[in-house]
Amino acid sequence: MTSTRLAAWAFAGPALAIIAGFFLLPAVAALALSFTDFDLYALASLRNLRFVALGNYAALLRDPLFWQALGHTVYFVAVGVPLSIGLSLAAALLLASPLARAQAFFRTALFAPVVTTLVAVAVVWRYLFHTRYGLVNAALGHVGIHSIDWLGDPHWAMPTIILLAVWKNFGYNMVILLAALQAIPAELYESARMDGATAWQRLRHVTLPSLGPVLSLVSILTVAGYFQLFAEPYVMTEGGPLRSTVSVLYYMYDQGFKWWSFGMASAVAFLLFGVVLLATEAIVRFARARGAA
Repeated sequence: MTSTRLAAWAFAGPALAIIAGFFLLPAVAALALSFTDFDLYALASLRNLRFVALGNYAALLRDPLFWQALGHTVYFVAVGVPLSIGLSLAAALLLASPLARAQAFFRTALFAPVVTTLVAVAVVWRYLFHTRYGLVNAALGHVGIHSIDWLGDPHWAMPTIILLAVWKNFGYNMVILLAALQAIPAELYESARMDGATAWQRLRHVTLPSLGPVLSLVSILTVAGYFQLFAEPYVMTEGGPLRSTVSVLYYMYDQGFKWWSFGMASAVAFLLFGVVLLATEAIVRFARARGAA
């Protein structure tokens, strides 16, 4: 037994060392920094570093800009996650249908945005939604709709970013859901047909319950990813207009690399971690309750 354990540790050791070196130690260091006033002066000399305990967290909770950024992020998640998962599920159902043709082509085409560079895509979308020269407003003009200031109007800027994020990411969940759909035994559908179940009833009582665990996984991954909103507003709007697209990560970037307050930025990171943890726990509890029901 001892030799087996030694062999297991020998194989797992290098991977664990890499995880500890590139994830665990930086996370611990960032947590330690969040209890200090580490800034540009501390970079010059560690003698300027002071321990402030929970001072950074208390300052964040009193900062209206942080709550504004958190509200924008929650709005982005609350709207974008259902849209992304719903579109992924619809695309997966269409591709899994026996009536679908050229499945390999459409699967590749719908997954292609996932592997494209986010910054490059955001730049392209910024020009597509340009107020005067964008193709979107040009198309709207042909049907008699006046141009919309997509990225310059606080009411339209975040929905435009949500649209980009959904288009960019839904293909990833689509592939996962498509694999889960193909793993559902055909006998379940045959039994449902013999019992007289309609297509909607088969979807509701066979497909969706069978996809329950996978939908929970997809929801957790999507929520965690959408809370990390940064590149889209950074490239497309720079947090504007009127700070209507500033996310928590954008706020953290400003604290760390605009104001050089690394201790405060680390505190933002761990507050966001707590929010994501609570959201994940809520999804897990909901999935368990649905399974028990």
